[in-house]
Amino acid sequence: MAAPRHRNRRLLSFRSMIASRRQYVGRFAPTPSGPLHFGSLVAATGSWLEARAHGGRWLLRIEDLDTPRTVAGAEAAIIAALEAFGFEWDGPVVRQSERTDAYAAAFERLRRAGLVYPCACTRREIADSALARDGSPRYPGTCREGLPPGRSPRAWRVRAEGLACFDDAIQGPQREDLAEEIGDFIVRRADGIFAYQLAVVLDDADAGVSHVVRGADLLESTGRQILLQRLLGLPQPAYAHLPVVANAAGEKLSKQTLARPLAPASAPATLVAALAFLGQRPPPGLARAPLAEVWAWAGAHWRLDQVPRCRSIAVASTHDEECP
Repeated sequence: MAAPRHRNRRLLSFRSMIASRRQYVGRFAPTPSGPLHFGSLVAATGSWLEARAHGGRWLLRIEDLDTPRTVAGAEAAIIAALEAFGFEWDGPVVRQSERTDAYAAAFERLRRAGLVYPCACTRREIADSALARDGSPRYPGTCREGLPPGRSPRAWRVRAEGLACFDDAIQGPQREDLAEEIGDFIVRRADGIFAYQLAVVLDDADAGVSHVVRGADLLESTGRQILLQRLLGLPQPAYAHLPVVANAAGEKLSKQTLARPLAPASAPATLVAALAFLGQRPPPGLARAPLAEVWAWAGAHWRLDQVPRCRSIAVASTHDEECP
């Protein structure tokens, strides 16, 4: 069945950005809080295949800025799993923990321009406020015009104003009123760690990332990132958010939901399952083929327009369930 016209327009827009840039640059950016699982494999596979389909580069970034979440040995396990599944990346591995000077410099630019402000509110206080579209607490602006009497600063927040609009190649047109739906968000935490939203836009810009293909669980973060790109004068990548893998209970596969680590011994079958989840329709018997043959088939047949247009899909098994 042919793709709907509006979907073709999204893909043409996504591809026009490829044509207008010198080179497609994609990336995969896992957090070393545990081993990779099937959901991680789906994100890496979609990102890698889309980059290679356009003759582009694919970068690996370890997002280890949040040190309390970093697990000893997780980075080595992630790299070993990617290698065992046949992934190849371009250039050295980048680690956020080695880029704090860049984040600090960008934060100072925002502070000097009056675009961020100190906040004294606790999580409990914010949890009692109005909710954002994604169900998370929306900051009500308590400290926007100055700290309340007797309160000390904890975190720093950026002033969220205006609209963030983008055309996602999979999820369609997105429009977010930042003040009403998100509220002023943190760029430097109470423990002094720079927030993910600030770090990721700098990482992508410094690496020349032109296209971001990642899970739809990060779709709600994109508006925040577009705002920071705008404030810092950084280029805005094109976005494509893949459906997230959920378990039978509808929960996103994660370390918290006890997702099973990837098993290198079953790499071909698991990779075929990931391709099926992404709507690529691998042929019967490919799961029993050598890993190199699986990748060869995937590279020859990859089509972004076959990826299901939904936020998440529940599967009963990570090895033999095909995507609806």
